[in-house]
Amino acid sequence: MARGPSRRQQRITAAFDALCATMARALGAAEGARDATVRAHAEAMAEMWLRTEGLDGAQADPALRGLLTNPRLAGPLERVRADRAAAFGEWLDTGPEQLAGILAEAAPDAAGREPDQWLGQVGKIDGAGPVPALWSIGTGRIGGAEPRLPVAVPLLDESHLQITSTHDSRARAEALVENLLLRVMSSFRPGVVHLHVWDVGQFTGSMPGLYPLTRTGLLTVHDPSMLAQLLEELSDRIRRVHTRVLVDGHPSLRAMAETAGGRTEPWVVAVLVGNRAALKDDEHRQLQRVARGGLACGVQLVLLDVPMTVNAPVETIRFDDSGTASTSMTGQYVTVEPDPPLPTTEVTRACHAIADEHERWRSRIGTFADLLPSPAQWGGMRSVSGLHAPIGFADGLPVQMALADSAPHALIGGPSGSGKTNLLLTMISSMAARYGPDELEFYLLDFKEGVSFAQFAPGRRDLTWLPHARLVGVNINTDREFGLALLQFLSDEMRRRAEAAKSHEVTKLEELREADPDGRWPRIVAVVDEFQYLFAERDAVTRQATLLLEDVARRGRSQGIHLVLASQDVSGIEAFWGRPAIFEQFVLRIALPRARRVLAELNDATLGLPRWHAVLNHESGISHGNEVVRIPDATGKGSVDEVQRTLHETYAEGRAEPRLFDGSRSPRFADLLAGLPEDGPNALVGQCIDVAGSAAAVALPDAPGRNLAVFASVGREAVRVLGAAAASLAGRHPRGELDVVIAPLVAEAAEPARRLAERVVAAGQRAETVALDGLRARVVALAGDVGDRLGDAAARRPVAVVLYAADAADTVLEREGTEALRKLLRFGPETGVHVLGWWRSPARLKALLTMGASPDDVGAWVALDVQGSELQPLVPGMMIPWSPRPGRALLFDRAQHAQPEVVIVPSLEET
Repeated sequence: MARGPSRRQQRITAAFDALCATMARALGAAEGARDATVRAHAEAMAEMWLRTEGLDGAQADPALRGLLTNPRLAGPLERVRADRAAAFGEWLDTGPEQLAGILAEAAPDAAGREPDQWLGQVGKIDGAGPVPALWSIGTGRIGGAEPRLPVAVPLLDESHLQITSTHDSRARAEALVENLLLRVMSSFRPGVVHLHVWDVGQFTGSMPGLYPLTRTGLLTVHDPSMLAQLLEELSDRIRRVHTRVLVDGHPSLRAMAETAGGRTEPWVVAVLVGNRAALKDDEHRQLQRVARGGLACGVQLVLLDVPMTVNAPVETIRFDDSGTASTSMTGQYVTVEPDPPLPTTEVTRACHAIADEHERWRSRIGTFADLLPSPAQWGGMRSVSGLHAPIGFADGLPVQMALADSAPHALIGGPSGSGKTNLLLTMISSMAARYGPDELEFYLLDFKEGVSFAQFAPGRRDLTWLPHARLVGVNINTDREFGLALLQFLSDEMRRRAEAAKSHEVTKLEELREADPDGRWPRIVAVVDEFQYLFAERDAVTRQATLLLEDVARRGRSQGIHLVLASQDVSGIEAFWGRPAIFEQFVLRIALPRARRVLAELNDATLGLPRWHAVLNHESGISHGNEVVRIPDATGKGSVDEVQRTLHETYAEGRAEPRLFDGSRSPRFADLLAGLPEDGPNALVGQCIDVAGSAAAVALPDAPGRNLAVFASVGREAVRVLGAAAASLAGRHPRGELDVVIAPLVAEAAEPARRLAERVVAAGQRAETVALDGLRARVVALAGDVGDRLGDAAARRPVAVVLYAADAADTVLEREGTEALRKLLRFGPETGVHVLGWWRSPARLKALLTMGASPDDVGAWVALDVQGSELQPLVPGMMIPWSPRPGRALLFDRAQHAQPEVVIVPSLEET
């Protein structure tokens, strides 16, 4: 009988069975854990793919489509669907409607509407009001959800646009660009936006439906080999806007339009169509520069398959092979379906309508009122960096002229009757309407025989005046000295500003305004019409004027002083021969029809110029800077006069009237007398030809030689000078302290002498009239009195001896009287006895001043209708190039003049 296993064996067997069971359980648990891990990993990967590609993307991808039908992945699928519903379900109910409202507000008119609502219509937006911020390009969807979302992109002034496509989607991309451009052109008034198209692969460029726009210049198609020229043209435009338009501190054309109430420069949209290949390095760098600086200057880029990286606002649109796209505006999760291509016939018809309207607009007659800003914008601009204002029209749009650091001075040329005066009036009014009197001052001179600028000063019928005008000079064709005086004033003002700038450690007017905000530093514009008359003679006036003009033209730009010189022809001004530095400073040139030598030598743009037009050139007359503008009529009623009336009502209160210098009028004695200094006895002899209109006077202190002689062969003007001198002495002495001895020695002097006596008595002085037969005794008595005065200074009472035609006394004075008169001239002034005499020729006075007298005894003289050669004996060693001029006299005072000075003969009439 066999023995059973021992107890020990049983224990071993039981232990082994337990081990096996434990190992089986462990292996089973491990297998289960592995299967769970595999399932969890698969679910996680599936969920990640679904969230990355989206449910609609997974449905469209054959490799992922099985995930949506695998029952083992129902959990991840449900979670993704739940999260999508939570995230988009509520938004999809209201979001698209909200986006549509935003687009309708930001993209009015054609910018956001359906094509059937705007295609074929002509836009009205002119840049003076709100500009569409977004432009519709199609619709978008999130996955397969409905409804669709409106999709739009920014463009004008906001951003450039970069579009990339594939071979299969290139046609859709070109259609998007065409639709977008047509929306833009259909929104704005024709001429406000200009298009440029360059296609690397086609001579005629892409988008042929837009070609009718080339008829009026709204579209320019560039040759594939001319990309460098296009980029240079865009760069020149950016430079021009910065240097001529954005001169008041505005950062962009959009900011300037918001301030000025209108846009002065059209937008330029440059479309570059490439082939996905990189541009040449030079072209790429130039394109980057255009992209960086273009938006501020109204230049926008639309790049189709042109690779470019740039630090500038750029929105992107990326097409895939299916023809759908994604944009930087909507993000990667929105699939964009571009608007379908427009029918070619409809595009062509719409472009013809736009071109026709542009042609009509270009041919419209822009009026003077169209150049003026809106009423709310009058006087609102600042002249910190310069001045700019429209003066005419090109293609129906206002064209600006600029006076700034880059173009500090202007030269205007045109023959008689070509419209110079009309152009100057337009320029002055346009500037004055935009800048206040604290920003801009005018100094206006007209050398021809006319009163073009007289309307800017108060008159008898029109009491209004231009608050910006500080000086108005008319009828100065014979007073070249007044032009010289203006240049001297500008030179002095330039020096004053330079000293102020130096004290504030700055160099330019713009910096001085910042350093001295409480100071008044307006820009000065000096306008001189027919300025060639200033340089008409080979004399001291021309020499001094040439030096001053060169100095002001060269240094005036930094101190805010601008010259505007107008002339019929500058070629004959000999003073400028060999001085090219003068005209080099006149960067701005404006040439009227048939103008000669105003523009560059080979620039003949004025030969075929019609009337009322001008060539505006900010490039020193070089041909590429030509802009042909039509100048409106500024001479009719309701134009310049209405501008002046409005400005007068706004600014005139509390401001001084402009000084009017009219060369055809004599200054009034009463006005000149009020300007005489009160620091001693002064004899008024006329008015200085200067900017201030100062009184010309001869000081008559108790000193040797302080006598006054007037030279004139006839007495009409001599008696006015002599009468003014004596009457002013009577008026400036304390009442009752002056004796005036009046001797009318010829018949024509009787009435002037009587009126002088009345003036002396009215001034409270004692007047004594001596006839020819009593003159000898009175002169001898005065000479004896002088001898007494020399010994007794306390008994000196001022005496003025006024001799009308003093040389007529030669027949009655005899030797005793003649010696007495010589003694009176020589010793009288230091004792308070002064002789004021009219001699009918310098030679007759010279004959008197011998044997006991000399020319030094007549310290001051005034010459009227005598030649300069006759005056030579009175000033030995000095050349006097003087020819008589009506109403003008030559004054020389040894005590204050190095050279004789031309003065204006005063009028003794009360009115």
